Amino acid sequence: MQIDIMTLFPDAIDAMLGQSILGRAQEKGLIRITAHQIRDYTTNKQKQVDDAPYGGGMGMVMNADPLYRTWHSIISAAGQQIHTIYLSPQGKVFNQTHAKRLLNDYDRLILVCGHYEGIDERFIEECVDEEISIGDFVLTGGEIPAMAVADAVCRMVPGVLSDEECFTEESHFSGTLEYPHYTRPYEWHGRKVPDVLLSGHHANIISWRRKQSLLRTKEKRPDMFEKLELSKKDLKLLDE
Repeated sequence: MQIDIMTLFPDAIDAMLGQSILGRAQEKGLIRITAHQIRDYTTNKQKQVDDAPYGGGMGMVMNADPLYRTWHSIISAAGQQIHTIYLSPQGKVFNQTHAKRLLNDYDRLILVCGHYEGIDERFIEECVDEEISIGDFVLTGGEIPAMAVADAVCRMVPGVLSDEECFTEESHFSGTLEYPHYTRPYEWHGRKVPDVLLSGHHANIISWRRKQSLLRTKEKRPDMFEKLELSKKDLKLLDE
């Protein structure tokens, strides 16, 4: 998987996504994440990338041309069209299903980070294939959403994590929240690790974790729980 991120703050992208698990994955050649400085593609000496909006109003709007020049440079170097995503509060809210779709459907993505009041609509019309939001709130720029999308997609690339179960059992992957985790010491502040996790009985541990996952989802995210297709075994676990 290769991801190109169009941004005004490439150092922020590199500092975050070049570390830890994703950093090691890039060193191994499993993924590639490249931040492109939009200001490098301006045609004015001031490297200005924004201007006042037509019709008046507060704030500034990012110009279409430097965005297009950045995008076109990436496309031209790749020699192919690349699925382009604009991180926008007007997009569909991102979730694990979307992350899996992006991983399965594309081997390369362009993520566009907006700023100020947004970007010129004409760039969206001409170059953007999809708009994605990470929630119903507004941020100062698209870098945080872009890094969230890149992280969610890239961590599922085979080999990035040590074992596929590292993400297949996590919250949201299969429509439920994850079960609780414990580590040493056995007792902390008077709270003990559930005995089943010390039993060594693998089947009982699996059943306990599944039940906890269902109960957590029902309690914390009833909207998700309502969408679940519960098996007879699940129903029995919940009745115990």
